[in-house]
Amino acid sequence: MNPLVLSQQLLSTLGTRVTYHHRAALPSEASLMVVSNHRSILDAPLVMMAAHRPVRFACHHYMSRVPVLNEIVTGFGCFPLGAADDHQRSFFQQAVHLLKAQQAIGIFPEGAQPMVELTPPTETRSFHRGFAHLALRAPVDNLAILPIAIASRQEMTHSVFPLQLLSWFDPSEPLFHQAGWHPLVIYQQVDVVVGQPIWITPQHRQAYQGRQARSMVTELTEQCQADIDRLLRHGG
Repeated sequence: MNPLVLSQQLLSTLGTRVTYHHRAALPSEASLMVVSNHRSILDAPLVMMAAHRPVRFACHHYMSRVPVLNEIVTGFGCFPLGAADDHQRSFFQQAVHLLKAQQAIGIFPEGAQPMVELTPPTETRSFHRGFAHLALRAPVDNLAILPIAIASRQEMTHSVFPLQLLSWFDPSEPLFHQAGWHPLVIYQQVDVVVGQPIWITPQHRQAYQGRQARSMVTELTEQCQADIDRLLRHGG
């Protein structure tokens, strides 16, 4: 089934009330890398509905190994990262292939931590930089990074299973070796705010060389996180 249809059905079934903001900022006819904050399993469906198109999200390695969960992420078009020893290579190859085909990919730069150790709705954890390296290295023309903020206004949180259970599927993940239960956040009312696209220019790629590369990646990562933090606080 179409991931957009699945997204709509899931949100409707759960009774999630969604308000979308600034959809006019969405680029058309571009390879798109969507970057968003991440606290709930509903984040990917919400981003797809905001973008008006399927978005192929990178997801944690363990999701491809857990029965039932694997079927869910596959249905939504997600592509699981590889195992810890090769996930960067696998991620880059799959993402470049999708971007060259002018598909949209989605990345949650906070990683799995805010799904396991809940972050307040208006805050983000430090962004990992892999998405910035990908954007600057990918041999893809007409590429835009699109920040999207998911701002929960009302939600329910459930404890679903012990975290250590997940270590059976991915023993390399430190988060899965701690005590406690994996939370499940279900939004009851949520704002999804589309930010301004950041176009990757030849000047960006020129700066991504030698000693300048690290600072270019830092600048791009911090810009995306600052944009999302602003959208979470002010909605635009």
